[in-house]
Amino acid sequence: MAARILSFLPIPTASSRSSAPVKSMSSLSPPLSHHAVRLRSFLIAIPISVAPSLLFPRPSLRSAASVVSILPTAKPERASAEKLPRWSLRAIKAFGMAELEARKLKYPKTGTEALLMGILVEGTSETAKFLRANGITVFKLREETVKLLGKSDMYFFSPEHPPLTEPAQRALDWAVDEKLKSGGDGEITTAHLLLGIWSEKESAGHKILASLGFDDEKASELAKSADKDIVMKYR
Repeated sequence: MAARILSFLPIPTASSRSSAPVKSMSSLSPPLSHHAVRLRSFLIAIPISVAPSLLFPRPSLRSAASVVSILPTAKPERASAEKLPRWSLRAIKAFGMAELEARKLKYPKTGTEALLMGILVEGTSETAKFLRANGITVFKLREETVKLLGKSDMYFFSPEHPPLTEPAQRALDWAVDEKLKSGGDGEITTAHLLLGIWSEKESAGHKILASLGFDDEKASELAKSADKDIVMKYR
């Protein structure tokens, strides 16, 4: 369609430009190339309301979500496993928020503490609601994280996607293993992720949770509803 519009647009000739009197300094600029003239005419011909969507189409959220159905794993044989359960969209979003939290704190890696913050920043999962109901908020997590790990150098900048620490990676793999053990259909949820963090006894995430009153009893209570993570649907 664009090619047809371009082919019928009038193109100024060299003779018409040379015969016109010079009325301003703008006319002294070098003449546009053949392709530049066509492109300018094309852009002028397109309505303003149509041009942005035509020239810069937005990617489909549905296709973007399908690309990130598997979070990082330390077990490469899982990458090609077709029957491997997928992470819920809320868990995937929580993981993205965890990377962002690590960057905000200028940490070089995404640790279990950042995964915890990611769950609460995402905020809409049953796990996030459970944590808030027990007095655990993202503000308290950030405060306890700085107390435990300290502040990063103000001149340090985290990478765009801070790599996972070993405890954080084990927490993700634990969540997948636990879902496989339980069997049945469904996705790996933020509850599985939180319980994976809790399983890493020496991790910063476990220590922070414990300092805020989370214990094995609450972990058992959360495990009973681990599969109840409402799936987000993109329109």
